Amino acid sequence: MASRWIKQLRIKTPSPETPISSLSGGNQQKVVLAKWMENQPRVFLLNEPTKGVDVGAKTEIYMQMEEICRNGATVVFITSDLPELLAISDRVYVFHEGTITGEIVRKDLTQENVAKKAIGEAAHEKE
Repeated sequence: MASRWIKQLRIKTPSPETPISSLSGGNQQKVVLAKWMENQPRVFLLNEPTKGVDVGAKTEIYMQMEEICRNGATVVFITSDLPELLAISDRVYVFHEGTITGEIVRKDLTQENVAKKAIGEAAHEKE
């Protein structure tokens, strides 16, 4: 099983027996993702899955997220990286002070719309 995921996710490791702690951050993230994918859940909750990983690992994680969706599961992706959010999201829920301030669908997903919701558009309009 480990060899299959190493190949599929292109995890850079000397062998399947290598301790995860000795892998790079991006490869550690991919190992965690592989463990979840092996269980075939219907919903993935990913909190900052690309934080601190290199560009190559980010791209591979994005590709796996897309594959998860193509296979019928849902990915709930939490990120503070706005360019990342804009690039890969189909739908965004924005929070302000612990409350959902808006839902933005792909066709309306812009930096400006996210910013308005993030600062509390209703409060901002009163000023």
